[in-house]
Parts: sequence; structure tokens; C-alpha cells
Amino acid sequence: MLAAYARNVNPEDPFSALSVGEIDPPETPADWTRVELVAASVNHHDLWSLQGVGLRADQCPMILGTDAVGRTAEGDEVVVYPVIADASLADETLDPKRTLLSELHPGTLAEHVSVPSRNLLPVPKGWTAAEAACLPTAYLTAWRMLTTRGRLPGSAPDGGGAVLVQGTGGGVATAAIVLAKALGARVYATGRSPERRERAAELGAVPVEPDGRLPERVDIVVDSVGEPVMEHSIKSLKPGGRLVNCGVTGGHAPQVDLRHVFFKQLEILGSTMGTREELAELLLFCAESGLRPVIDSTHALEDAEGALRRLASGESFGKVVVLR
Repeated sequence: MLAAYARNVNPEDPFSALSVGEIDPPETPADWTRVELVAASVNHHDLWSLQGVGLRADQCPMILGTDAVGRTAEGDEVVVYPVIADASLADETLDPKRTLLSELHPGTLAEHVSVPSRNLLPVPKGWTAAEAACLPTAYLTAWRMLTTRGRLPGSAPDGGGAVLVQGTGGGVATAAIVLAKALGARVYATGRSPERRERAAELGAVPVEPDGRLPERVDIVVDSVGEPVMEHSIKSLKPGGRLVNCGVTGGHAPQVDLRHVFFKQLEILGSTMGTREELAELLLFCAESGLRPVIDSTHALEDAEGALRRLASGESFGKVVVLR
């Protein structure tokens, strides 16, 4: 079958480890369901896999991809939940043995993918496959950051709290903007260029220059950047506010002025993906709210390398989608 896969890993030249071509279909475990790919989206996780982060050379060839919408043998169009973990846990993201598709089990950038049957959920009513394929990683991550971890205040006469999104343009950041707006929050967003700040404003956020002063202190900072924005994030929080981090694309070893943290009683929280229950909540919210994901570009499965290079360029705004 046609797939995009890591033939090997290469930290210095990750694309030299990528192949897009025919590969033997993996076996489907007896209690798993095989689905035919309709659409997928790519994530930085795919680029990291090619670099050998979370994927070893002896695990290759490994089909890439965590996000997908597929069609079952019965003709149902389903969203794939990509976390493989102990389903008996109340929060499977805390399973120390959890993996994502494309880490231990073949991923979604292929004509077919197999997953446990519980990992399949219905596509939101009225959504295209391309739109729904954006949800399982970036939008689920942003949803958990805002709700479970960030505890975004509920709607009130003056709005549902205030959120700062650092680093507008990436999948999680754009997801956080549209989700926070749909949840009733006042949203501020930083961007490294005037063009990105303008795009953030089009999504309903108040654009802020990097390190810029906000009109108010916020309840939550959504951060996937790390080191370069840490000081600004902490200073932007109101007393009792929460900095929620899901990544460190800008660096992982920031200096933290703990005086702000203890005096303002701030919380610094990590967040990774989300549970199947949270994905079900997100799908229901999307179906009822009229929210639509931000899509940067679409590519054929045969051009999966082009999709990954678009993501790696840093120029994309929103999700990069692959269609079969």
C-alpha cells in the first residue's frame, strides 16, 4: 500500500530518512479495526520521528502520522483517536506506557490504518474529512490545555475569562485561538510577524507583539514555544493564573523568576494530548458550536513529503492536511 514512512532516522537531515511509496500493509490485530484513509493531518511529531525523537532506527520502517479520518468496512466515516494506552485508567494520558500511533504501531499516513475499535469516533455532523482530520492532535491538545488543565472560567456577563496564546500560526496555537473564542473567552495572541498577527486578528484574537504589554492580565497562557516566551507568559498572568505548556519549539531550559510564581500564586502546568473522553467532548462541542478548524493547505498522499516540508518551513498557518 502507499504510505509515508520513516525508512530510518536522521537527526541532521530528517528528510533523507523519509520515503513515500509502497510498503507491505501491517497486520491487523484480532481486536483492532482496519479503516481506509480519507484524510490526515501532519504534526511536528512526524518531523521529530524522522529525527529519531521517540523513534529508534531499529523500529523502522515506521509509517508516520497520528491524525486521520477513515472509512470502516461498514462505510462509517470516523475520527481516529491516536493514543494507545490502558483504557481502564481514568486518564490514559497518564499511562507511563502510552504511545501514539507511529511510535510503536504504524501511523495514519497510509492507505489504511488499524486501531483499537474504541479509538474510533464519529465525524462531527456537517464537517468535511479534511476538517475533522485536524482534531485528534492539535485541537485535542488545545482543548485539554484550555479546559482540563487550564480550567478556563465559564461564560459570564463580562466573558469567559482571558487567554493569551503564544506563537500564533502553529496548529495548537491556531486551535487554541478558535476554541477559546468559541468558549467565550477574550483572546490575545502573539505572532512573530505583522502578517501572523493580522491572521490572528482575523480569527478573533487581539494581536500582541512578542513581549508586548496586554490590556489586562489573563487567566491562562497557552504555550507551545517554551524558553523565549516564558518571562512574558508569567508576567502576563493575573494572580492565580495558569501557564499551560505543551511543547518547547523555541527551547526547553528557560530561566524562571520564582518571585512572580509564589507571590501571584501561579501554576505552571504541562499538558499532553488528551483522553478519548475529551476528544468525544471536543467533537460534540465542534458539532454544536459551528467552529471550523484553520487549514493552511491540502496535499495528496503521494505528496506527503510536500506536506511535511510545508510544516517544517515554519510558514504554515493552521493545519497541513493530506487527502487520499
